[in-house]
Amino acid sequence: MSDLISISAKGILFDMDGVLVSSIGAAERNWRLWAKRYGVPNAEEYVVPHGRRAIDIVRLLRPDIDAQAGLKVIEDLEVADVADLRVLPGVKRLLESLPLERWAIVTSAQRRLLLARLRAAGLPVPERIISGEMVERGKPDPEPYRKGAELLGFLPSECVVVEDAPSGVGAGVAAGCRVMAVLGTDSAEELRAADWVVASLEDLAVTETSSGLELQFSTAE
Repeated sequence: MSDLISISAKGILFDMDGVLVSSIGAAERNWRLWAKRYGVPNAEEYVVPHGRRAIDIVRLLRPDIDAQAGLKVIEDLEVADVADLRVLPGVKRLLESLPLERWAIVTSAQRRLLLARLRAAGLPVPERIISGEMVERGKPDPEPYRKGAELLGFLPSECVVVEDAPSGVGAGVAAGCRVMAVLGTDSAEELRAADWVVASLEDLAVTETSSGLELQFSTAE
């Protein structure tokens, strides 16, 4: 690990899947079921593009169908499938230590799926959420993280985004936020656009100060 880094911020904007919880097994399983149901070629081998909104994937795979109807099918499948969901290292301790007004979740998932996964994982539900249906353009567009910063009442430059996927890192950078990438879904090379890369959130400690938050962490080598 590298030397300890300390930075100040007003707020933290967390992605959910791959940052707070791991749901990749359920995502791959259910998107393949969905793809088979809708006659997508090579459905059994389909690899879901991580970090993208379900509605955008539906439109990509089957632009000819009713997108909202297709969205409801995949959402129903995923909400019902949380058996192998797991909380990622350091997450529960970190979230429970944060002042509620200083953090938000900014996710490509629909709000219903977000709540189902947080509750299944036993994680706190934040007061402030930006979910997939709350934006017109999903990641890698900067809209989700700009709205997240606005929801907290801060400038994007005053917020740190925590992401695990290149699309989310790109969204955070384009929004004007500083970005911390967490390894696990993609390689450090694929996340190189982030300001920092950490091995896991076990390597992040956050302290409340009179002016906001102090983040201390070691970057991955």
